[in-house]
Amino acid sequence: MKAKKKGRVGSSFDAFLKAEGRYEDTQAVAIKRVLAWQIEEAMKKGDVTKAEMARRMNTSRSQLDRLLDPENQAISLETLARAAHAVGRNLKLDLV
Repeated sequence: MKAKKKGRVGSSFDAFLKAEGRYEDTQAVAIKRVLAWQIEEAMKKGDVTKAEMARRMNTSRSQLDRLLDPENQAISLETLARAAHAVGRNLKLDLV
């Protein structure tokens, strides 16, 4: 007997999110989480404390904590760009 090839069952998760009208929101949350993680990793690599990072960004520790909070989506592009610059990186945005 030949084994049948198993194909996809159902649609993709992206298709599901689009059908539910939640794709864009989910993408925004994912992007923010990745950016927060990348900034934290750059801080660790550069041995930059939160206090030093806040000083470099010319902001408060509480503002930095909001930036690093993966659940907080209310972060401006300016803040993200300052954070990237503070760890020697650049912020790059693309429309796809």
